[in-house]
Amino acid sequence: MAEQITNVVVAGLGGQGVLKASDILAEAAFRAGRDVKKAEVHGMSQRGGSVATDVRFGHTVLSPMVPAGEADFLVVFNADQIDRNRSVLRPGGVLIGPDAIDGVPLPSPRSANVALLGVLSTRLGLDRSHWHEAIRAALPPRHHDANLQAFKLGRCVAFDGRTM
Repeated sequence: MAEQITNVVVAGLGGQGVLKASDILAEAAFRAGRDVKKAEVHGMSQRGGSVATDVRFGHTVLSPMVPAGEADFLVVFNADQIDRNRSVLRPGGVLIGPDAIDGVPLPSPRSANVALLGVLSTRLGLDRSHWHEAIRAALPPRHHDANLQAFKLGRCVAFDGRTM
């Protein structure tokens, strides 16, 4: 039996790190030995416009686009984008919104996207080392510590049961 494909949609507003987060997710899955496909942008990618990316990974992935209503996970960086994107979730799919990290003392406001990836990471079964490698590969060295800390905080929030 073939391995199930995991479908993740990451959504938010331009400038919130949607594309960077999807790059990190795709890289972590790739480093874990999965076939990965990614659809970069739907909508306006200018700062402030709606942005969504599709990331699919598994044993063999044929298309980069998450079929309508089949996302296993929807990660949303801006609450205004939840209703706009909710229809991509499959029945029983998981929404991870910005409220998952409300009140979490992030090392930098710009690391919220990576903190939400930390929350997501607890549900994907990818080794933490692959995530750390992907974060380091995607960001300049001066941002490594803050983002690794934000990732850890997101994981801690998820394990404390304060997500979703």
